[in-house]
Amino acid sequence: MRATEIVLHDVELPLRHAFETSSHRKSSLRHLLVEMTAEDGTTGWGEIASPAGPFYAPETTTTAWQTAVDHLIPAVLGAEWVHPDEIAGLYAKVRGNYFAKAGIEMAAWTLWTAAESVPLARALGGDRDSVVAGVSLGIEPSIEALLTEVTRHVESGYPRVKLKIAPGWDVEPVRAVREAFPDLDVHVDANGAYPGTAEAGGEAAFDVLRALDPFRLTMIEQPFAPKNFLDHAKLTAALDTPVCLDESVETLDDLRTALALKAGNVLNIKVSRMGGLSAARDAHAMASAAGWPVWCGGMHEFGVGRLANVALSSLPGFTLPSDVSASSKYYAQDIIDPPVTAERGVVQVPTAPGLGHGVLPEVIAAHATRQQRFKA
Repeated sequence: MRATEIVLHDVELPLRHAFETSSHRKSSLRHLLVEMTAEDGTTGWGEIASPAGPFYAPETTTTAWQTAVDHLIPAVLGAEWVHPDEIAGLYAKVRGNYFAKAGIEMAAWTLWTAAESVPLARALGGDRDSVVAGVSLGIEPSIEALLTEVTRHVESGYPRVKLKIAPGWDVEPVRAVREAFPDLDVHVDANGAYPGTAEAGGEAAFDVLRALDPFRLTMIEQPFAPKNFLDHAKLTAALDTPVCLDESVETLDDLRTALALKAGNVLNIKVSRMGGLSAARDAHAMASAAGWPVWCGGMHEFGVGRLANVALSSLPGFTLPSDVSASSKYYAQDIIDPPVTAERGVVQVPTAPGLGHGVLPEVIAAHATRQQRFKA
């Protein structure tokens, strides 16, 4: 197979509800869409879901655009390949830049599966017709506002709610949600906001995280900085609540380190963070073999990336609800047709070849801030 044309779209969509994490608050999202076309006219789509600012990871929308334009697209355009697993090898000399790589590789996967008339989920090894979705809720102006959001999504049928936490917004909001919803599947995510033991306030941070243990949380996700495996291991040993890694695991070598150090016991697999569907699939296999349950995390993807996450979530080791909630949770108008929907918290896995849903060029064009076309 050979991609003869790639178009890069810079698209911004408004969020239905502003979303705040431990680092910043946002009311809209800019992601890059990769449109890849083969010699026979078959098209695949990918999404570079990097944040606008360097808070979750070093990459941003701006750096991802430049990396894709200067390095990744030239390496892929016109190159011969047989299977999407070969794509990463075409730009193997490029270090890091996992979000940009993920979008390019995702486009190759959806192009290849469309050409082969195979659903993306089945090509990855998925064996489910539907997946259970959870929702991720940001930091709200007040506990009352948080309870309103939790109530809204519980009444919509979502069986799991993830709460963003940060120093000063942790024990009390969790207590309030647990008291209001004693049987709800709740987990918390700090995005690495708490200091480790080598930093000022590290011991106090440990005390706060220990104080979350009685609330019967499904997990505490990424409390410490990404490469602080030692404090994650220390916390894992100290708590009954499982500790989940997210930002810490960008590569399979990171995962091997985490497994060896027992620096957690649950893995959040994000296609974007790991550089693509092939690496995410392999991380699923490695974590499952070690006995770690996995789930698919999200970056508030538009429909293209969201459908890739749904396909990945159909693999057998994804035993926890994933961040694949309905398009309407985030966007009034998605870029795919039909949008992703959830019925009582359950999302159907597409059975059509390739991405499985159509893409809406007119919506993309209406929200695009720039576009660049490359031809072999």
